[in-house]
Amino acid sequence: MAVRLRLRRMGKKKRPFYRIIAADSRAPRDGRFIEMLGTYDPLVKPFKVEYKEDRIMYWLKNGAQPSQTVRSLFSRKGLWLKWNLIKQGADEAKIAEEIAKWEIIQEERVKRLTEKAEQKKKDKAEAKAEVEEKAEVEDKAEAKVKVEVEEKSEAKAEAEEKKAEANVEANVEA
Repeated sequence: MAVRLRLRRMGKKKRPFYRIIAADSRAPRDGRFIEMLGTYDPLVKPFKVEYKEDRIMYWLKNGAQPSQTVRSLFSRKGLWLKWNLIKQGADEAKIAEEIAKWEIIQEERVKRLTEKAEQKKKDKAEAKAEVEEKAEVEDKAEAKVKVEVEEKSEAKAEAEEKKAEANVEANVEA
């Protein structure tokens, strides 16, 4: 019997929640399973993964193969690194040292991502302010043009009135 570590979908429609399970590879996705090993909630930011490390290691040592998704979840939590070090025959001190290095790298990664997100927000705010400023300048220019057009039309109207008065006076004199 080939055992797979994989996800079992739970939850409501459009609200998925998964359990990490050990199941016979021939069993359907949501069918019979051997043991529940943890949970995965993709809807919370950042996603949440909880697992029983000792049971997962037991199944991996006994030949269970994780699905690609489960393997990536384990990688994101450092469990896959630990498993690879155990397979290579590393002692506990070396495993602890490598895990500590990995955690530092992950903290730096999270820090970079938050800085990038903050920079993106800042750039977006600056762009918005720039657009508003540009719109304000355009509005002022548009208002100035309107005033000039109105002044020209008033001047034209006055000229026509004077012309009309001159014609009336010329007609009265004639």
